[in-house]
Amino acid sequence: MSTTAESAAPRVTLSDVAAEAGVSLATISKVLNGRPDVSPATRARVEVLLAEHGYQRRTGATTTKAELVELVFHELDRIWSMELIDGVESVAKEQGLSVVLTVTGDRHSPGSEWLEGVLRRRPAGVVLVFSDLPPELRERLRSRAIPFVIVDPAGDPSPDVPSVGSANWSGGLAATRHLIELGHRRIAAITGPADMMCSLARLDGYRSAMNSAGLEIANEWVRFGDFHVEGGRAQAMALLDRPEHERPTAIFAGSDLQALGTLEAARSLGLTVPRDLSIVGYDDIPVSRWVSPRLTTVHQPLRQMGVEAAKLVLAAARGEDAPGTPRMDLATSLVVRDSTAPPAR
Repeated sequence: MSTTAESAAPRVTLSDVAAEAGVSLATISKVLNGRPDVSPATRARVEVLLAEHGYQRRTGATTTKAELVELVFHELDRIWSMELIDGVESVAKEQGLSVVLTVTGDRHSPGSEWLEGVLRRRPAGVVLVFSDLPPELRERLRSRAIPFVIVDPAGDPSPDVPSVGSANWSGGLAATRHLIELGHRRIAAITGPADMMCSLARLDGYRSAMNSAGLEIANEWVRFGDFHVEGGRAQAMALLDRPEHERPTAIFAGSDLQALGTLEAARSLGLTVPRDLSIVGYDDIPVSRWVSPRLTTVHQPLRQMGVEAAKLVLAAARGEDAPGTPRMDLATSLVVRDSTAPPAR
């Protein structure tokens, strides 16, 4: 079997693609490397032909790559993003690489403008904090031999996308069981957005614990928030601003930020935590250890998720692809502090 720096299936040369597209070989090179000086129509025509011929640049080809790992978020205002950054950076530093941060798109996928930029930068690998990647983005990254991994605290990537996540269902189950074991029976849940798989998985864990204990789940006790403080406060106010016999004695919040919003809502209504209300958060971000009362929460190993994602993507960059598509789900664990207690009698 012959080997070349560029491979394709079926076998085709870039000169063949250039001739079929009616452009020069230099134009093909510009498209491959994300250069901006190509018209949108020409770029689209070339991309279609490359895809039709199954073109893929072989990993390890003699194309210069920047000595960096690109870490891509849709936002940086969440406290937990620093944990992920720290994990990725620790692995990159060990291998003599730098980390560049990019903010683009929404929580589901990066913006379309990001792709041309990353093709020009040609990082050693890309770590993306999104629910998934659209098929066309995946194929264009693969065709340029730019490996990628999704860090998945927020969704459920497609089966052919390498990813690192955590055990969201188990986390929701453990949080709710803790409250049940303390003696709570009226337990509400504030999860994240309804279109995010992690929100639904944590909520399913809550429902499983409640059903196993034979406890009723009132419809109004299940709330969808946004994983932020303000959303948690708004949903908690709707749960707590009612007569004592109608409000829950405990709330499982699907993120620590929502738990902080719940804590603020309780205080504004004159309720004491944990005497009048127990609260469990999710993530175990550093601030959960410093608020008063200290927050009982589910530890999501965010830093380790960043570490494992960086290891996966850099192994792929070295051509050390694992068999199949790597999918790693790290364990969660309950951390009991001061925001939970038996319900007042």
